[in-house]
Amino acid sequence: MDQLPDNVGNFFENELDNLFRKRFSFVNTPLPAVNIREDEKGFIVEVAAPGLEKKDFTIELNEDLLIISSNKQTEKEQKENERILKKEFSYQSFTRTFHLPEEGIDRDRISARYENGILTIEIPKLEEKKVKPSKEIKIK
Repeated sequence: MDQLPDNVGNFFENELDNLFRKRFSFVNTPLPAVNIREDEKGFIVEVAAPGLEKKDFTIELNEDLLIISSNKQTEKEQKENERILKKEFSYQSFTRTFHLPEEGIDRDRISARYENGILTIEIPKLEEKKVKPSKEIKIK
């Protein structure tokens, strides 16, 4: 099996470094924890984001950047014949950015699903081109 370009192996290196340095988003809410796995078929990114819904996420592919973000604002509703003494807002926002390698990733087949509080993004590697053995063509 041919080796994929070196930059595939460094796919998440910068993001992992940033994860240890920065644990909170711009609105001071904890950044969701991320698991990153690799196998022969590709990469799997798991984002722990309980309490959100599928519609709360935005996943973009912009050039070589995979951008995962979420914005959710909830407020407690006032009931009829009820006086508000204190109103609390909950605002959750985060953005995680990963640099994809320029080669070795099948950008057209990236997929995502959200189940049981986990956002899973599958990033397949390009299938290797199989070199066909040379063949003699007989003249008739």
